[in-house]
Amino acid sequence: MNPAIRRTPICSRKPLTGARRRFPVAATAAVVTITALAHAGTAHAAPRAAPIPGGIAIVRLASAEAAPPQAFYQGRPVLVERRDGAWRALVGIALNAEPGEHRLKVVTAGASGVADRETAFRVMPHAYATQKLTIRDTTKVTPPPEALERIEREQARMAALRTRFRDIAPVDVDFAPPAHGRLSSRFGLRRVLNGEPRNPHGGLDFALPAGTPVTAPAAGVVIDAADYFYCGQSVFVDHGQGLISLYCHLDRIDVAPGQSLRRGERIGLSGASGRATGPHLHWSVYLNGNGIDPELLLAR
Repeated sequence: MNPAIRRTPICSRKPLTGARRRFPVAATAAVVTITALAHAGTAHAAPRAAPIPGGIAIVRLASAEAAPPQAFYQGRPVLVERRDGAWRALVGIALNAEPGEHRLKVVTAGASGVADRETAFRVMPHAYATQKLTIRDTTKVTPPPEALERIEREQARMAALRTRFRDIAPVDVDFAPPAHGRLSSRFGLRRVLNGEPRNPHGGLDFALPAGTPVTAPAAGVVIDAADYFYCGQSVFVDHGQGLISLYCHLDRIDVAPGQSLRRGERIGLSGASGRATGPHLHWSVYLNGNGIDPELLLAR
């Protein structure tokens, strides 16, 4: 990454009250309710393949009659499921991944022992929209020096949480929306704040009134519920096999680490905690440690 590019955290500070916004690429299509998004058009089961940076590659590994294989991408285990008569890997692709051929290591145990091989898949180029923002309150852009040590600790903690791998099967990868409301900012937007390039937007933002219920999109286990400098009151949920979800800027947290959740169970209430300028929910999803577009897990 270009050292001139300023880093920003996982969580967005959208919606930005009082900010002037320009969208050189048509990003205004984000003004849609997430309920409509999840039910629009012909039904397609989740997850949907999108082998692009920030997307999901679905790689067939073996027939369903074979022993369950394991798969590894860039040294990390990936989610493997049995569907449509085959074992297949769901590979999360990083937003900064280079287009081209990528390799997946496949390990299979059989009567003659353990065998491993490699299989290839291609990552296709994709151009995300650019969002230019002018923010008058610069404290929302650049943290004070006294907060830097805290931010560094929290970034290390969050990195460990999003790379967890809990070996369970099956994993529910057909997510429901965690809230119902207007989708105000989509995944992958290339952000320029006050003329300075920042990290792309790593999730979906929902413009919600404070106090709106936020619910689990699928079964999982709470692995963290804490207050973060940027993300405010936040909850991490482990859905199994490296599929992790994150809910930021909550007004209230209703769960605790170690708690099992059912689909639709309340996590907390939306708010504007952390470095937010207005009430909203920021929702991120990670697969084998990489941030992916949450919309790919919503049936549509």
